Amino acid sequence: MTDKLKSIRSQIDALDERLVKLLSARARLAQRIGKIKQGAVYRPEREAQVQRRIAGINPGPLSDRALARVFTEVMSACRALEDALTVAYLGPQGTFSQEAALKHFGGMVPAVPCGSIDEVFRQVESGAVGYGVVPVENSTEGAIGRTLDLLLTTPARVCGEVMLPVRQCLMGKARKRADIRKVYSHTQSLAQCQKWLARHLPHAEQIAVVSNAEAARCAAGDRRAAAIGSKTAAALYELQLLARDIEDEATNTTRFLVIAEHGAAPSGKDKTSLILSTRNTPGAIHDLLTPLAANRVSMTRLESRPARTGLWEYVFYVDIDGHAQNANVAKALAELERKASFLKNLGSYPAAIP
Repeated sequence: MTDKLKSIRSQIDALDERLVKLLSARARLAQRIGKIKQGAVYRPEREAQVQRRIAGINPGPLSDRALARVFTEVMSACRALEDALTVAYLGPQGTFSQEAALKHFGGMVPAVPCGSIDEVFRQVESGAVGYGVVPVENSTEGAIGRTLDLLLTTPARVCGEVMLPVRQCLMGKARKRADIRKVYSHTQSLAQCQKWLARHLPHAEQIAVVSNAEAARCAAGDRRAAAIGSKTAAALYELQLLARDIEDEATNTTRFLVIAEHGAAPSGKDKTSLILSTRNTPGAIHDLLTPLAANRVSMTRLESRPARTGLWEYVFYVDIDGHAQNANVAKALAELERKASFLKNLGSYPAAIP
């Protein structure tokens, strides 16, 4: 048994040596590309194509998701050799926004925590950072209104999206749940765990704070308090995980957008986000959306928000499949521009890899 184990370990060591040499060769090629293109080191469409290709040739036993994480870090390290790239996210450290930024850009990218969604937008718009990651909607609680409002006025473009499965944990320094008198968390996280809280902590006071990381900080100073947030926050604030996966919906997912000064070229599987408005007349919305159906463009999301320009006036946030450079999408957008009283193309970008 020992000899067999040694033999297998020797094979692993030999493979590790080959991996190191191959990764070094890949990094040198990335450096050559950086010298040739002399532009943005992050190309969202190219990285999406790489990830899809890897998933397509994956023989197992590693899952597509596991390989995606590995190659995200490989590309992150290679990007770091080319040039500095900084990303702003809704902080502080330990938030799901930070997890989304790490999932998309990898751990080698300097990340700047911001105190609000507004600040993330300001950092990108001022050029202080190259990219920003902002939450836009949750599968359980719906749209993030502040993000939608800022998208209406920002000059920044959407160049990517991240789908992050949200796994909520109860954390604290209490020895048992019966000792917990307060539960801190962000409003959305409290809402996402209402059934669990009602069943397991019916008498605990629920206190909303600005972020899950702030909740963890509050719980760290009170042995009769707990926080709801990510495992990352628990580790950061040295809290015990008292319960895992306490979200009411197992498929709970938050969608994030990546914003920048530039958009993304076609990747082969893209989305385009729009903001539209129309006159308040009978059938106006139907007429507005007809060009999409006529050009076989699939609409994946429709959200309305008050326009803030007059009583009962609304703008509509629309996501469609395809890139603005695709012939059918370009034709639909041209027709929409003629029909809409207002049209803003937020950008085309690669559809998120789950």
